[in-house]
Amino acid sequence: MFLYALRRPLASPTATRGRTIGHAASSCRAPFLLNTVRSASSDDQGNKFLRLVMFGKPGAGKGTLSARLVKKYDILSISTGDLLRQHILERTPVGRQAEEIVAQGKLLPDEVMLKIVSSKLDHLRNKHWILDGFPRTVGQGELLDASLAKQGTPLSLVVNLNVPDDVILSRISDRWVHLPSGRVYNLSYNPPKVDGFDDETGEPLTKRPDDNPETFARRLNQFYASTSPLLEYYSNTTPSPRVGSQLLETLSGTTSDEIWVHLDALVRSTFPNLKESATSLETRRRHSLSEAVLSQTGTGQTVSPSQGDSS
Repeated sequence: MFLYALRRPLASPTATRGRTIGHAASSCRAPFLLNTVRSASSDDQGNKFLRLVMFGKPGAGKGTLSARLVKKYDILSISTGDLLRQHILERTPVGRQAEEIVAQGKLLPDEVMLKIVSSKLDHLRNKHWILDGFPRTVGQGELLDASLAKQGTPLSLVVNLNVPDDVILSRISDRWVHLPSGRVYNLSYNPPKVDGFDDETGEPLTKRPDDNPETFARRLNQFYASTSPLLEYYSNTTPSPRVGSQLLETLSGTTSDEIWVHLDALVRSTFPNLKESATSLETRRRHSLSEAVLSQTGTGQTVSPSQGDSS
């Protein structure tokens, strides 16, 4: 059963049989339309498409790392919570069904959530995507796999973020938020410019009610109970031969920056046809140009921006 809520889902346990990349002891969502037209092209030519589900303990950096992938690469981020709200707003058949169930105070059956998810994924046959918020149980994982198999678009990667419990607890203790915008600050590595106030609005920052050791302990126990079996399920799942690598990968580290290096390398090596976004390419071009100008200036030469562009 699926609990209709606005909170982000819990994420993943510490150890699986998936390969661990990196050892050491951190949201950007693409807009979507429900009525997307199915593309005629597919991966029949052997192209590898990123179809990713990411897990991690609460506070492990799942949202941060997913956002980095979406920002750097041509990847769609699919939020099941956003999809559900959109279906209800647009009064689709499954949206009306979900609204009735929610109004009665009941949990949404897995089959209803699958309809909501598949309504989007069925139209992304030749797209790279990250799915957020589903599955959360082994039963949901099995339903999702069966649905994707029908379309010939199985999951190609499941990532488990392995961050020590004490590190996450420290992050949560130092976390402050600007509730109206959702901007998150951390006193350890991402502090606000002015202590206690949002950088953009100057409004006071607050603590989330659940950012405390007691709540974290409960959420962590919940995570181990629900997500550990799901990771075990994916560790025993054989990926499509076209993908060519194991499905579940565990990435370990203490910061999102540290894990990002491994995640980025994994994605680039496994999905060579994954292109960088136009924004990412433009940012890299500007940085390269600036470095070239600084380099030439350091040797006593003067290079104008127009000259740098033409070189």
